[in-house]
Amino acid sequence: QVQLVESGGGLAHTGGSLRLSCAVSGIIYSINAMGWYRQAPGNQRELVAITTSGGSTNYANSVKGRFTVSRDNAKKSVYLEMNSLKPEDTAVYYCNADVKQYGWQPIRPYWGQGTQVTVSS
Repeated sequence: QVQLVESGGGLAHTGGSLRLSCAVSGIIYSINAMGWYRQAPGNQRELVAITTSGGSTNYANSVKGRFTVSRDNAKKSVYLEMNSLKPEDTAVYYCNADVKQYGWQPIRPYWGQGTQVTVSS
């Protein structure tokens, strides 16, 4: 199986910073896109930032210029550096990775358990 383990959530003040980490483990042939989504109470899960295996990135408009996504392919990990945090960034953040476990299998999305980020005003 494939497991994604997140860390780094917590409480920050407005204008503060937090860094999320996510490590992928298990039987892995290749990892394509990796990224972060978030879900606030009463809202649907939304994309925050993703990075492809080639290194390109894509961000939600609401976090551009404040958040930075990066990955370490050797460590099978993805990170989210969050700066200039706002109360509206409060949500559960989920790590996502598109993984192929064996060469002949299709790519499948896997999710972490989620980590709470709370930004106080």
